[in-house]
Amino acid sequence: MLERNDNIRIVLVNSAHPGNIGGAARAMKNMGLSQLYLVAPREYPAPRAVWRSAGARDVLANAVVVGSVEEAVAGCGLVIGTSARERRIPWPLIDPRQCGQQVWAEAADHPTAILFGREDRGLTNEELQQCHYHVNIPSNPDYSSLNLATAVQVLAYEVRMASLQDSAGQLPPLGAWDQPLATADELELFHQHWASSLADLGFYDRDNPKQLLTRLRRLFNRSRMDRMEVSILRGVLATIDKKLTAAEANEPS
Repeated sequence: MLERNDNIRIVLVNSAHPGNIGGAARAMKNMGLSQLYLVAPREYPAPRAVWRSAGARDVLANAVVVGSVEEAVAGCGLVIGTSARERRIPWPLIDPRQCGQQVWAEAADHPTAILFGREDRGLTNEELQQCHYHVNIPSNPDYSSLNLATAVQVLAYEVRMASLQDSAGQLPPLGAWDQPLATADELELFHQHWASSLADLGFYDRDNPKQLLTRLRRLFNRSRMDRMEVSILRGVLATIDKKLTAAEANEPS
C-alpha cells in the first residue's frame, strides 16, 4: 500500500521552460510531495531544471516523462485540472482549499492528480474534459497570470494544510462507497465506447459533433461513477453494438 503522499501526482503538461519544472519540483518537496509527471516537456532533461530545483533533485530524478495526459493520469480515481478562465461549457469548479482537501482525502484510496497546463495557454479544452473538477486560484484580476511553479506551490501548500488538518482530526472524513471509483483510463475507454455506439445508432454525427460529447463527459464526470457502474453501462453499450451488427447482417442486400 502506497503512502498517501505517493498517491498524489503533480502533472505538468507540455512545459516550455525547464526552470519552471525545477521550480515545481522544489515547491513539491517543500510540501512533502514527490510524484512529478511531465507530459511531453519541450526541453527536458535540462541543466536549468536542476539549478532551479535546489534541494529537490531527487524529485526531478524520479520524474515520470510520458507522451500524453492519458498516460499521466492512468489509474487515477480523481483528476483536477487548473483553469484560469471560464469555459464555454462550465465544469464543476472548486477553490484551492477544496482541491487540497479532496486530493488528500481521496489519496488514501487511490492515486490522484492535479494537472497544470502550458505557461502561455494552460490546458486545452480536451485535456480539461478529462478532469472531474477544475480549480481556479483567485489571484488579482488586474494581474492574474501566475508563474507555473508558483501555481504548483499554492496547490501543494493546500494539500499540505489538508494533511495537517487530517493529522489533527480536523478534516471531515470522505464518505465511504461500496465500490472503487472508476479510474481515469477506465473512464476514457468508456467515453470512447459511448461515442462509437452513439455514432453507430445515428444519434451522434462524427462530422458535426457540436457540444454533445463534451456535455456527456461533464455529466458522467460529475457523477463520479464507480467501476461497477462503468461495467454495467459498457455492458449495455456492448448489447446495443451486437443488436446493431445483427440488424445490419439481416438487412437485404
